[in-house]
Amino acid sequence: MSIARAASRATRTAVTRTAVRLGAVTLAGALLAACGSGSSDEASDGTVTVTVDLFGSFGYKEAGLYAEYEKLHPGIKIKQTDTEDEQDYWKSLQTRLAGGGGLADVQGIEVGRIASVTQQQADKFEDLTKYGADKLKDQFAEAKWSAATTKDGRVLGLGTDVGPEAMCYRTDLLEKAGLPTDRTELAKRWSTWDGYVELGKQYKAKAPAKSAWLDSVGSLYTIMIGQEEERYYNASGELIYESNPAVKAAWDTAAEAAAAGLSAKLDQWSPQWNQAFAAGSFATIPCPAWMLGYIKGQAGEAGKGKWDIAKLPGGAGNWGGSYLSVPRAAKHKKEAYQLIQWLTAPEQQAKLFRAQGNFPSSTGAIATIADATDPYFSGAPIGRIFGDAAKAAPVQVLGVHDKNVADQITNALSEVERKGTPPDEAWSTAKKGVANATG
Repeated sequence: MSIARAASRATRTAVTRTAVRLGAVTLAGALLAACGSGSSDEASDGTVTVTVDLFGSFGYKEAGLYAEYEKLHPGIKIKQTDTEDEQDYWKSLQTRLAGGGGLADVQGIEVGRIASVTQQQADKFEDLTKYGADKLKDQFAEAKWSAATTKDGRVLGLGTDVGPEAMCYRTDLLEKAGLPTDRTELAKRWSTWDGYVELGKQYKAKAPAKSAWLDSVGSLYTIMIGQEEERYYNASGELIYESNPAVKAAWDTAAEAAAAGLSAKLDQWSPQWNQAFAAGSFATIPCPAWMLGYIKGQAGEAGKGKWDIAKLPGGAGNWGGSYLSVPRAAKHKKEAYQLIQWLTAPEQQAKLFRAQGNFPSSTGAIATIADATDPYFSGAPIGRIFGDAAKAAPVQVLGVHDKNVADQITNALSEVERKGTPPDEAWSTAKKGVANATG
């Protein structure tokens, strides 16, 4: 929803993540489902069930890709399990990797976790070059490919999507508040994050009842930090978040938005957040490409034509994006690799973008979706908006605990917006959390 974005999004990781997370899945439920998914054997008729365990909004089922693959491969059945929250998914995956059991044939990895996989858990995942993955390198953006490759050349995942960023918004809510709804005019009005916050204050003054400017200040922070090349680590692998002015700027802006009461105070991926898409609880949401399918799934048919997309304040960035990997303990490794090779091929990535909005990491697919529009989002030229963002987005430095650091900071921001915790106090809490998470 590899977030994702979901992600990472993103990071994201990677972004997610599927259009979409039908019903929340608890950690205990995820563990049980995952354990069950690893137990199926070859059927008496020779049919092989390939198990896939994901988080967030990958969108394969919703886009019809599983059904298409099964039709092309009559001896294969695909069984997917989902976890709504990537943090719960990752905790569950770590437990199963440590024990060596209950793993699916295919596991999703959020982009914010991929450095942990390549640097600390390489022995837990299949080197996909054994199955011919090295021949696919030219199909992927260099940054996407290299992030899943170890120093000794092992390839531990194939890239699904990336998370170029934009801003999604409700035209009907902005119109009721007396604000412009044209995507070009809005992009000018919020060309900077200061402009975005100022417009939010104008919205609040005339907003429809029970409607805030944005969903959460955590999402605001995440999208801003996704515009930076260096965030939590530098290229030498050193943890730099405390001294990074970009982190401070994103934190301060998010804290200002909280103090101004611009947020609906919703935890992302929570049931309340999901319901808010249809209820009109917020007018704007920072929106990596993979979020489009999620919005459609939560807002439903009634939301069609009420949403639009504009260029992001402050320039381009990336949130999320993900990978598909095969654990060493997988039961059907060859079949799993064949499935992920097909799912991440240019043709399927292009289909997925047109159906769900997940922006391709395949260079071959990017050119074919440049003219894509989305009627759900008022005919927005999503191919151009997200394509331009992807071209301009920085290549981000990823660290071993990238996602852990991000989670601690956004958790602390949630305390600021929901409990009124002073930002300085919340930042101290975030630093303690990062210290514990990174060891």
